[in-house]
Amino acid sequence: MLNRKEMLKTMAALPVIGGLAGTGIVRDAAGTALKAPKYQRDFFTELGVRKFINCRGTITTMTASLMPPDVVEAISYATHHFVPLNDLNLKVGERIAEMLECEAAHVTAGAASAIVLGTSACITGTDRARMRDLPIVEGNRPEVIIQTTHRMGYDRMVRNTGARFVEVDSAAEMEAAINENTVMAFFFNAAGEHRIPHEEFVAIGKRHGVPTMNDAAADTPPRENLFKYTRMGFDLVIFSGGKGIRGPQSAGLLLGRKDLIEAARLNHSPNANIGRGMKVNKEEILGMMVALERFLAIDEEEEHEMWLSWVNRIGEHVRQAPSVETEVYMPPVANHVPHLRITWDESRVNASPVDVRRELQDGHPSIEVAGGRDALELNVFMMKPEEVGVVGRRIRDVLQSHA
Repeated sequence: MLNRKEMLKTMAALPVIGGLAGTGIVRDAAGTALKAPKYQRDFFTELGVRKFINCRGTITTMTASLMPPDVVEAISYATHHFVPLNDLNLKVGERIAEMLECEAAHVTAGAASAIVLGTSACITGTDRARMRDLPIVEGNRPEVIIQTTHRMGYDRMVRNTGARFVEVDSAAEMEAAINENTVMAFFFNAAGEHRIPHEEFVAIGKRHGVPTMNDAAADTPPRENLFKYTRMGFDLVIFSGGKGIRGPQSAGLLLGRKDLIEAARLNHSPNANIGRGMKVNKEEILGMMVALERFLAIDEEEEHEMWLSWVNRIGEHVRQAPSVETEVYMPPVANHVPHLRITWDESRVNASPVDVRRELQDGHPSIEVAGGRDALELNVFMMKPEEVGVVGRRIRDVLQSHA
């Protein structure tokens, strides 16, 4: 039996499918090889859709990440063959579970889909009659416990199953809230405040036989998070496929207990249950597997140093404008990569951050950056190497034009 490091080394060295290789070279996966080949048609320009340099990160409305060449090749390979979809789901799930050292795994239609399917699994188990009825459940509505500080827009995916939330603010309240209607406890990993920490949340769930789910959708990198939360004892853990892992944007991962993953799979397409409209095709399933292989094989330290050097290069450019100051920082959880915050004295540069963002967005090439009313903020982990200098010079030039 190979251990995980040996398995990943083998995957990185040998062809996977039709000449695929899970590249472990960061510069290839995140750099030059991502340069778009020449196409006969420039479809987005033809349609009048704006293309831009992404300095904001893996935001869904900005189409998240760019898939590396080996992922695109896996998707292309899959388009040329028919396979039994249920068999592919099972086999890829087994491969992913082996890679991530968890009981079971399933490829979903993004992280939001994984929330619906995981919650449904906790409600129905493998009872096919209950699956057919969702989101209608006879008798008392299923209850899902959530910390008040963990409420967010995506929690409606839980309510789509027919369940209702019970909000708590402490471990004692969580203990008291559990009753015969409790089907699950939901944890939002990127919440700003955890009044019940991870370990205590899991322990309470275990003590009362209540499954716990952790929505860690945007929380890669670091790679360790893919192992951390299942090892911690969460019964279900969710990751987006199209963010830091850089698989298909419309794919996600549901990891965890074998019985619950099986129930989630039965609730999912191609079965005519609550997840029927959350179809994941063979191309996305295979692409997700290969993206994960690549993500596990890269040199994280080398990749981090590369991103940090890019942030510093941009900082060097923009500090040439009057009064500009920069700060490098890392968000604690989601998008845990080097970021750059840019500020200036508006008495010397007569433009607000809002004005500058608009100019960057409307210029050529269009550049998307983040930030509020007081600063520009950007990260580089969705950028290409050749864009780093372009971004630094453009921001500098816009600021200098208002000096």
